[in-house]
Amino acid sequence: MTSTDSAQKAPAKDPWDLPDVSGLVVGVLGGTGPQGKGLAYRLARAGQKVIIGSRAAERAQAAAEEIGHGVEGADNAEAARRSDIVIVAVPWEGHGKTLESLQAELAGKLVVDCVNPLGFDKKGAYAIKPEEGSAAEQAAALLPDSRVTAAFHHLSAVLLQDPELDQIDTDVMVLGEERADVETVQALAGRIPGMRGIFAGRLRNAHQVESLVANLISVNRRYKAHAGLRITDV
Repeated sequence: MTSTDSAQKAPAKDPWDLPDVSGLVVGVLGGTGPQGKGLAYRLARAGQKVIIGSRAAERAQAAAEEIGHGVEGADNAEAARRSDIVIVAVPWEGHGKTLESLQAELAGKLVVDCVNPLGFDKKGAYAIKPEEGSAAEQAAALLPDSRVTAAFHHLSAVLLQDPELDQIDTDVMVLGEERADVETVQALAGRIPGMRGIFAGRLRNAHQVESLVANLISVNRRYKAHAGLRITDV
């Protein structure tokens, strides 16, 4: 090999060359809440196999029946066990306990945390900073045997659940430590018509992404809207 050969670099990978995720089973923990239910509906409508989880299997099964599109319902542990990718959409108040109780079931899984730690008072919504830095970093600390990413924070549950909308024009910021995991989540976001998954950094940058929801709530209240995000020039 000549010095010229060794100096040549492999061409940079196209950031839009994303994997085929159509055959993966997606679990949604907290799938009976507005955000989880909306994500389950959109992904299932796009042809993804979806299992929603709840603390009570009966509640999950009732919600799955309501969603249709082949969605199944189970308790959180079974939903986690049977899924390749698990979206965490539980309320912030139960985030830590839920994940701690599912360490075994989530081992080896790709986990997508979309929880926003928020508080509310008479001035409106405000961000809470967890001890670990963010909900996603708390998930990573509690799930050492899982591959944790963060995404789907800025989506309107109202728009997600609206059957009259064929597409949702918004971008999804995806954070994570491993490129392959991030690209899988980007591809999953891209399954929903109108959405793009955009790499937005490592998990240490998740706090400001989670916090931005407080600003979007303020936007929505002032303008009677269901605001999302678009990343320009990408």
